[in-house]
Amino acid sequence: MRVVFMGTPDIAATCLTCLCGTDLEPVAVYTKQDMPKNRGMKMAMSEVKEVALAHDIPVYQPTTFKDDTVYEELKALAPDVIAVVAYGKILPQRVLDIPKFGCINIHASILPELRGAGPVQWAILNGMKETGVTGMYMDAGMDTGDIIEIRRTPIDPEENAQQLLDRLAVMGGELLVELLGRLAQGEALPRTPQDSSKATMAPMLSKALCPINWAKSAHEIHDQIRGLDPWPVATAMLGGKRFKIYRAVETGKDSAAAPGTILGLTKTGAEIVCGDGKTIEITILQAEGGKRMAAPDYFRGHPLPEQAQ
Repeated sequence: MRVVFMGTPDIAATCLTCLCGTDLEPVAVYTKQDMPKNRGMKMAMSEVKEVALAHDIPVYQPTTFKDDTVYEELKALAPDVIAVVAYGKILPQRVLDIPKFGCINIHASILPELRGAGPVQWAILNGMKETGVTGMYMDAGMDTGDIIEIRRTPIDPEENAQQLLDRLAVMGGELLVELLGRLAQGEALPRTPQDSSKATMAPMLSKALCPINWAKSAHEIHDQIRGLDPWPVATAMLGGKRFKIYRAVETGKDSAAAPGTILGLTKTGAEIVCGDGKTIEITILQAEGGKRMAAPDYFRGHPLPEQAQ
């Protein structure tokens, strides 16, 4: 069976790796164009491109599928199925119509919940206890196609978005291999239409989500810190200086002090009062212009402020 794979970031790279070395190894890979990254703004290839090149798979990086030449190039590859994981581009209907078995997408949520670009992060930000991966047939909408299969997993109350993403990537890769394998054996995969009345959205993240509002509950703040790690990272003003907050724990302790009051420094972190009267302990932080470090280590050399903002 001729498979064309489309994807860009690390979750897609994991799924592509699962296909490589099997009878389902793609005949071609499509990924987004190389982009400038990091402080040096050097051009860097996507994680998917790195995997494809390592396995000598031809790589295509079109800017748009509206271009007839790009469309004809894809059509000439004669894919039986197109597998898509976090590609980052909308596929027009004429592309969806090319493969005889359709386009199969792996999405990192339990659809129709969390359609969109940031399902892993929003699962944590929304305080969800469970998430998963969905195998679905693509249509012209955003994550609106018929569901083939869903696999679920509980969200660990201490894992951050990257850790959850890593787990879901493996689950997604395993599901993709299984679904494509069943197709290759001639099995007709099931189709269950989504109930759009139950749909929720997971929009792209932005730095507007970063500042911590200490009037929120300790649990909400804890979820914010986990959900925004590794990007864009929760932030707080401590002593007039902006900090990125990478890790925190809910202490379960009560306090009558005002939200944002810093009660003191423990062996593991700085204890701060939240809006519900519970406290949270900031354990890993990074001062602006500084290095990421344990909170006690930082505040041994700097005065501990009285209030977080």
